[in-house]
Amino acid sequence: MQLKNKSRTATALLASAAMLLPSAKNACADTPPEQGVVSMRYLNYHDYQKGDTDLTAGMSRDRIDVNALSFYGMMPIAGKWSIAGTFTEDSVSGASPAYHGAGFPADSMSGASAEIRYSGDLKLTRYFSRGTLSVGGSYSEESDYISRGCSLNGTWSTESRNTTFSLGTAYSSDTIFLNKSTVVASKQSDTPGRKRIVSGLFGVTQVMSQNDIVQMTATYAHGDGYYSDPYKDPDVRPGKRNMFTFLTRWNHHFDGPDGTARFSYRYYNDSFGIVAHTFDLEYVQPLPNGWEITPMVRFYSQSAADFYVPTGDDPLAPTPVPAGAEHYSEDQRLSAFGAFSYGVKVSKELGRSWTADVQYENYQQRYDWCINDDGDSGIPSFRFRNIQLGLSRKL
Repeated sequence: MQLKNKSRTATALLASAAMLLPSAKNACADTPPEQGVVSMRYLNYHDYQKGDTDLTAGMSRDRIDVNALSFYGMMPIAGKWSIAGTFTEDSVSGASPAYHGAGFPADSMSGASAEIRYSGDLKLTRYFSRGTLSVGGSYSEESDYISRGCSLNGTWSTESRNTTFSLGTAYSSDTIFLNKSTVVASKQSDTPGRKRIVSGLFGVTQVMSQNDIVQMTATYAHGDGYYSDPYKDPDVRPGKRNMFTFLTRWNHHFDGPDGTARFSYRYYNDSFGIVAHTFDLEYVQPLPNGWEITPMVRFYSQSAADFYVPTGDDPLAPTPVPAGAEHYSEDQRLSAFGAFSYGVKVSKELGRSWTADVQYENYQQRYDWCINDDGDSGIPSFRFRNIQLGLSRKL
């Protein structure tokens, strides 16, 4: 039985953006790698909601558990090429609410029917004297959803190598199977829903000083197809979505402690009416004997989608659809909220070739933490924590 009820819209957008996004750390390092690397990573994720106000009392609930195992490998080829790939298998059990913070399947936390998802990507890169050209592809599959993607990215550096320009494009095509038993009756169909997203990116990375690098990246994406959630009712969303993202990063190295601070700000808006801001700060500090510690904090705030329907007098019951509304959704992920997260990563070099690391992150999302809109007080707070363990080896 299909137990989870999650938004693939955000997943598709993140996948598309990730295929395009250049790395701030490597943006100016357009030389071919001298060593290959292989790594393995395990993720354990748990989220829950907490009804901690008078209006949301009684809405506390464990929601979704994820266990994921991923493998990564990168190999240099003939001094001018490299090939890199990732494979991930994750198991998901639990459910997100059908409307606002309620409407869960009766056996959504039994864990007996956890769903398995497989995903992978591959990227081939050609290195030139002052630039790179990369082509990539991705694929993921689960019982009710298949996603395919491809990308083409290039970088070009000035003769001084202080400035690097990035240009890229990506395309993804998703298939949503609507004949599953858990799809709501109003959306049952033998014809799959389909969604396509085309993205374009332009970025500039500038070396400002011996210790500072700044990167600015603009991304535009156009999506066309099935955006409604097949497991939610009421939920009818527009069939097109235009998305714009501006990301700026600043890395500063401190000579004294030999540490590096990484600050980033991300602005996002789309034709659904959502405007979001993300502030991210982490600090990488090497320590004696091969240790390294990286604490991080992040704040996120978004406004509500134009067609979001807020809770009524009873947040445990669906709200009637506004008269004459063409599009409407009671998905709390489309409401206005703010979120704060913090975490830390500790890594240790084990000899010349091996590195082990452990990472912990804690996240809390609340309706009254939004800085650019009024949140919905009938939405319970949402929280998650994840733990990652990694092991890598240079070849």
